[in-house]
Amino acid sequence: MDEQGMVIAGGGLAAGSAAKTLRAEGWEGPITIIAAEHREPYLRPPLSKEFLLGKAPEEELAVNPAGWYADNGVDLRLGETVSEIIPASHVVRLESGPLVPYRSLLIATGAQPRTLDVPGAQLEGIVTLRRFEDSLALRSELSRGGRRVVLIGSGWIGMEVAAAARTYGNEVTVIGREQNPLGQLEPELGDYFRRLHEAEGVTFRLGEHPIEFKATDDGECVTCVVTNTGERIGADLVVVAVGVNPSVELARDAHLTVGNGIVVDAALRTSAEGVFAAGDVANSLQPFTGDHVRSEHWSNALNGGKVAAKSMLGTEAALDIAPYFYTDQYGISLEYSGYGQRARGAKLVLRGSIATVEDGLAGFVAFWLRDGAVVAAMNVNAPRSQKALKALITSRAIVDESRLADPSVPLAELTAAT
Repeated sequence: MDEQGMVIAGGGLAAGSAAKTLRAEGWEGPITIIAAEHREPYLRPPLSKEFLLGKAPEEELAVNPAGWYADNGVDLRLGETVSEIIPASHVVRLESGPLVPYRSLLIATGAQPRTLDVPGAQLEGIVTLRRFEDSLALRSELSRGGRRVVLIGSGWIGMEVAAAARTYGNEVTVIGREQNPLGQLEPELGDYFRRLHEAEGVTFRLGEHPIEFKATDDGECVTCVVTNTGERIGADLVVVAVGVNPSVELARDAHLTVGNGIVVDAALRTSAEGVFAAGDVANSLQPFTGDHVRSEHWSNALNGGKVAAKSMLGTEAALDIAPYFYTDQYGISLEYSGYGQRARGAKLVLRGSIATVEDGLAGFVAFWLRDGAVVAAMNVNAPRSQKALKALITSRAIVDESRLADPSVPLAELTAAT
């Protein structure tokens, strides 16, 4: 077997970030990345945004520059997967058969998109979006324009793909189980985004879900979506965006603690000595709140990779940043920072008007208050506020609601407890 080194199972942002951090922190021994896809680690957020719209070239998706892995002595094994982890022996077995020993192992296997268990769900023309090839194929379909596109799911990915499909000139229908899109947000915020999409020509079928997909006469391609209300919606292309499941099979088979992902502490250590987890697959302890949270956003993967690498080296580290994500839909940009689990049921305070879509173009900020402190904040078309919003959340300052809602009060002044 090879010399013991650092082994990373997975080939996404967390893997690429961890490898770079290991070298930056002075690790000179072997690093092996075992990646199922046949391409170097890349960013996934642009797959439903800039790349899908043809606004970002493929090379901008790379986590590390071209040639970085070879230049830094990283053994990048593409198109290969780990089939078994043997913690007692500090080795992993590859699907192709060989054993690879590790000093420390990082599991960064990500997640897989959920599919639908309804008649016709396997028809051609029903797709999911997770990998580079998915986005490339979807862009090819959408860019033709004039097609009937149905989105199953009204979360962030569904809404981003709906925006891209409409931008390309397709007829777009969004089907969602909840009464408002982006159901994790308050109804008035979800309604804002619904109105934004409707102004661009998107049709919503909310409070509904598909019960069957009808095929063309040859029985091969989708042509219609039947919902639980009996509605029949014509479709040339169906994109299923109903969430993901963390890829925990390796961890479960190795008897690691699993629960909505691989359970890890703030240093991203699993229940097995020398084994760590980061990215979409990790359910990590947040020091700020004391909660375990699994985050599927790029900031978590980027910073989780860095923290895991330091922990693998025995350096004290903790994933203690506020979760962050962003979205772009039409002319609207959104950034969210904070602790979603604490925001649920918290008081919503708005700075600026969301009465109309046009008002939103000028920008507004939403705050979630719990016990007088901001636990999460979201800016829409106000990107220069994000740094101050993060500082406000981290400060735990008790704030006056009237000052919080007043655009004339600088956000930086609110970090001082009142």
